[in-house]
Amino acid sequence: MKYDVVVIGGGPSGLMAAIAAGEKGANVLLLDKGEKLGRKLAISGGGRCNVTNRLPIDELISHIPGNGRFLYSAFSIFSNEDIIRFFENLGIKLKEEDHGRMFPMTGKAQSVVDALINQLKQLRVTVRTNTPVEKVDYSESEVRGVLLRDGTYIETTCVVVAVGGKSVPHTGSTGDGYAWARAAGHTITDLYPTEVPVTSNEPFIKNKTLQGLSLRDAALSVLNPKGKIVKTHKMDMIFTHFGISGPAVLRCSQFVVQTLKKFNVPEVTMSLDVLPDQKEEEIFQSILRMTKEEPKKALKNLLKGFLPERYLLFLLEKNGIDPLVTSSNLSHELIRGFAKDCKQFQFKVNGTLSIEKAFVTGGGVSVKEIHPKEMESKLMSGLFFCGEILDIHGYTGGYNITSALVTGRLAGMNAGLKSKQAIH
Repeated sequence: MKYDVVVIGGGPSGLMAAIAAGEKGANVLLLDKGEKLGRKLAISGGGRCNVTNRLPIDELISHIPGNGRFLYSAFSIFSNEDIIRFFENLGIKLKEEDHGRMFPMTGKAQSVVDALINQLKQLRVTVRTNTPVEKVDYSESEVRGVLLRDGTYIETTCVVVAVGGKSVPHTGSTGDGYAWARAAGHTITDLYPTEVPVTSNEPFIKNKTLQGLSLRDAALSVLNPKGKIVKTHKMDMIFTHFGISGPAVLRCSQFVVQTLKKFNVPEVTMSLDVLPDQKEEEIFQSILRMTKEEPKKALKNLLKGFLPERYLLFLLEKNGIDPLVTSSNLSHELIRGFAKDCKQFQFKVNGTLSIEKAFVTGGGVSVKEIHPKEMESKLMSGLFFCGEILDIHGYTGGYNITSALVTGRLAGMNAGLKSKQAIH
């Protein structure tokens, strides 16, 4: 069996690569080891499929902290606006939501998956599911073919590896592609979970004191052992039975992993500011004013609505303040301690849930070894990489999928062009 281009992996980047290669007139084979194509797309954006993000390119790249700058060249060829046009040409109308996130009007991820599969049919791309690949075959610094697990050998000059990272393994991304990349001489940078809940052994976590409590728009920071802020994200968060989760936590998670590793420590400190729009002194003065105005009122009633009730009682207890004390009997020192905790309640965290539980894999095939405009390997002719197997990762919100679609587009397009040159 012989094909111009073989794409391995039927996720967002693989589907895009197979379509782009097909558009260049290449005879394309798309292989996926699972039952269905587009499994990760179908669950993305809570099943509504956040296909891209409409922020300006500079801002978009700032939301891809893992080597986002590598994508500048790629975006100059195929940008987020091009992704939007691409889907609209397939009949998928998109609508913009908060923070630039783009969703299909249908509100269903499946409609996006169906449109892509339909396009593969139009372009006569051969699709084989339930077909695991054993290895990619190289000889004399170029791609020769692909060996399937059932022993079938497929001859080809161009292979696009689009098999994902190691996160969300039930969608089929179990890290198969790293071995094929290594066999071609590629460096795989350390793999770690990103966009993942954070774990803690603090007594208040173990006792489930705050379990299930959500905080809105809190500023959460990761500190290094010297007490310097590594990163702050201001978003919602929630306390869980194992630690903390929610958008602010997912965004901070990679910085927790990196700080633990960099300083080789078992725990790092996080600092939580639940009133990010007020200064500590303002909080102190406003509590002082309230206590003067109603000296007979029990403190927990006086501060009702100041913070979520469970968090209020937790911080009062932490500062040794009886919630039923009348405010006239309260020392300035205790109020100061409480005001400080509103702004910087510090606690220790010791890691994250596993890479399998993460939304995104950090690390992967080193981008230094990839041509940024073609997505072709610098080490092996005819070998292309796209999507999450590359050492590129963004925050959740349409950034990873944008990276997958753009790198997939370029890999497929250039594999298609190269395969045509090989024939002539």
